Amino acid sequence: MTEDQVIASALTIIEGRLQKTGVAIGSPADASNFLILKLADRKAEVFAGMFLTNRHRLIEYREMFQGTIDGTSVYPREVVRAVIELNAAAVIFAHNHPSQNPEPSDADLRITQRLVSALDLIDVRVLDHMIVGGTKTVSLAAIGAL
Repeated sequence: MTEDQVIASALTIIEGRLQKTGVAIGSPADASNFLILKLADRKAEVFAGMFLTNRHRLIEYREMFQGTIDGTSVYPREVVRAVIELNAAAVIFAHNHPSQNPEPSDADLRITQRLVSALDLIDVRVLDHMIVGGTKTVSLAAIGAL
């Protein structure tokens, strides 16, 4: 078994445990470790959501959009559709920067605000938007940009 296969198997187990045991995502650190494993090694930008219950338990992690080495298009309509389909009460967004610099761009801040506004209309909380750059993350909630 290759290292990549071992990591993929471990991620499947971790995600399954999060969903089955109902462990709440209580802090940016809880989400950060999981998201680093999911997104750190990607060669193109991937935008994902961690869809959560009212008590912040994981319903599903879903990679929604994939782009290029320096950007991806995110469509709020598709995000709202997924939230409704999964009956989520809250969401944590995440995406990676293949450059390995997790600092948010102006575009990152703008799309986050658009998503917050769209989901606010249907009473769904955006808890965070985390940017993964290599083995580091930036939490927009933690830096006051949410």
